[in-house]
Parts: sequence; structure tokens; C-alpha cells
Amino acid sequence: MKILLFGATGMIGQRIAAELGGRGHEVTGVSRKGPVKGDVRDTATLAKGHDAVISAIAPPRDGTEPEGPFLEANRALIDGVRAAGVRRLIVVGGAGSLEVAPGQDLVDTPEFPEIYKKESRASRAVLRVFREIDDLDWTFVSPAAEIAPGERTGVFRVGGDTLMADAEGRSFITAEDYAVAIADEVEKNANPRRRISVAY
Repeated sequence: MKILLFGATGMIGQRIAAELGGRGHEVTGVSRKGPVKGDVRDTATLAKGHDAVISAIAPPRDGTEPEGPFLEANRALIDGVRAAGVRRLIVVGGAGSLEVAPGQDLVDTPEFPEIYKKESRASRAVLRVFREIDDLDWTFVSPAAEIAPGERTGVFRVGGDTLMADAEGRSFITAEDYAVAIADEVEKNANPRRRISVAY
């Protein structure tokens, strides 16, 4: 497959590119500093001729309010994918919008770190936008509460809107296994127009 990847130089984006490349896919990595320079506002031009688009961009982390700019970026992404005639879109999401109890998201719990709240709420706002879209085969992929570089095992659980944890109560996934989940979803198109989550 020919796959366009935004955010290709980030911690998660690098691992997605490596996983897809290892499976024989042709990956066009786009970032502000990467081999193909650009951002999601260039999607209409860059995505032409690709089979799928993956967005591994993150909300702004410069201390400003991230929700408005992140919504704008994702709307540009959506419009660009449509204009390019690509139906398949995978979005790297956050864990903050996962439910820990009926009607309660992780980001709204007292224990959620204050430093990540604005970013998580921006990601949740983007998920709500995607949930209104029915003309693209989008999938929003939320990681576990903790994601960090580590081992690629290829063994993890795939869930839905509820936060998953292991027997010790830890919600964790390595960035390498998260990349496996993204690559699996690109190849299989098993969960169009919904959010999935991955954790051990």
C-alpha cells in the first residue's frame, strides 16, 4: 500500500513508519522537519495517489490553548483527504477520552495529571468531529493511559471506548506495539468509522 503519514518524525510517528516499512508498504513521511516537508493543510496535494492517510500529529504543546488550533488542523486534514479522493484515514488519538465509568472520561477524573488536561480535551474534541463523519473510513486509535518506547511484542488487546488495564490495574502499551495496532488497522480496515483502543 501507499500510505501518507503526518507527524512522521515524532515518537509515535517514527515507530509507525518503521512498522509499515517493515511490512513492505511504501510510506511517505511528512513533517515540518522531515524528508517531505509539510503539514495537514497540504493534505489535498500530498495524499493524491495514496491508499491511506495516517495522522500522528499532536495538539500544540507551547502553552497556548490547543483545542482551537487542533480542531482546525484536523478539519483541514479531513477536507484534504476528501479532496484527494482517499477514503481510509487513521488518526492517532489520546487516552483521556476513554471511559473509566459510565459517562466519565479519564481526563475528567481527579487523578488525571493537570499538565495533560488541555491536550487531552483537544483530542476528545477532535474525536467528536470524526464521529459526525460518515463518508470516510476513519478510525481513531486511542492508546492505553501510559504509552512509552519499549518492546515490540505484537501481543495486546483491542477494545473500544473503555479504558483497559492489566491485572495489576496498569493501563500501558509500548509505542512499538501501538504502531503494530495502527499498521494492522491500515491493512485490515476492521474498524471503520469508530474509535478503538489498545492496551496490554
